[in-house]
Amino acid sequence: MHPAPSVIIFTALSGLGFGMMFFLGFGLPMVTGWGAFWYYLTAYALAVGGLLASTLHLGNPKNAIHAFSQWRTSWLSREGVAAVITLLVTAIHAIGLIFLAERFQIVGWISGALALATVFTTSKIYNQLKTVPRWNMPLTPILFLTYALAGGALLTGQITTAAVLLLVLTGLQVAVWQMGDKAFGAAGHNIATATGLGNLGKVRLLEGPHSSPNYLLTEMVYVVGRKHAMKLRAIASVTLGLVPAAILLVLPFNPALAAFAVLSHFIGLFAARWLFFAEAEHVVGLYYDKR
Repeated sequence: MHPAPSVIIFTALSGLGFGMMFFLGFGLPMVTGWGAFWYYLTAYALAVGGLLASTLHLGNPKNAIHAFSQWRTSWLSREGVAAVITLLVTAIHAIGLIFLAERFQIVGWISGALALATVFTTSKIYNQLKTVPRWNMPLTPILFLTYALAGGALLTGQITTAAVLLLVLTGLQVAVWQMGDKAFGAAGHNIATATGLGNLGKVRLLEGPHSSPNYLLTEMVYVVGRKHAMKLRAIASVTLGLVPAAILLVLPFNPALAAFAVLSHFIGLFAARWLFFAEAEHVVGLYYDKR
C-alpha cells in the first residue's frame, strides 16, 4: 500500500494522544492547574492533529463530515464518532482538573476507556481488510493498543510502566513483522486465484492491464525493497523501545535524557508506521504481477 504521509501522521499521532488521555483519565500523573493544562494540551494537540491529518488523504476534505453517518457498518465512521465522544468527555475531566481542582474520577475513568476504544476502532479500519493479509491478523488491534499505551505512558512520565510497555511493544512489533511476512502466502492468494483461471493451467501475466498509471497502482500497489525494509526494521526495533527503555531503566532521570527517549521513540514509531503501510500487499497487486 502507498505509505501516504497523512495516514502515517494520523495513526502515529492520534494513537499517542489517546494513549496520553488513557493515563490522564486514570490520574496518572495526578496533576491539577497548569500541570494538567500542559499535559492535556499535548494530548489534544497529538490526537486532534492526527485526526486532522487524516482528512488530507481525502480527495475533498470537506466530505469528511459525511463519514460520521455510516457508523452502523463502517469502522472509519465508528472511529470518528468514538473520537468526538472521547474528546468531549475528556474535556469535562480536563476542565475539572485545570480550573476547579476537581478530579471527577468516574468521568476520568470513562474518558480513559473511551480513549482506548477509539484506538481500537482505528486499528479495525485496517484489520478488517481481508484483501490485505498482513493487516488481517488478530495481532493488529493488539499492536495499535500497545503503541498507544507505551507512547502514552512515556509522555505522561510513567517511567517503569513505560519501560516495560516499550520492551513489550518492541517484541510484539518484531513478532507482527515475522507473521506478516507469511500472511499473504498463508492466505492462498496468487494470480491463479485472483483471475479465476487456475483450472486452465499455469497462469502468468502476458501484458499489463493498463498502459499508464492509475489509482490502483498509485494507492494499492507499492513495492519496497527487502534490504531497505530490513534496515528500517532494525532502526525501528532499536529506537522504538530498546533505547527509550534503557534510558528510563538504567540512566538517572533528567529532562534532557527524557527528551531524548521521547525523540527516539518518535523515530521508531514513524519508521515502523511507514513500514506498516509500505509492506502491506493488497491482492489487487496480483493482477499487475507485483509480488
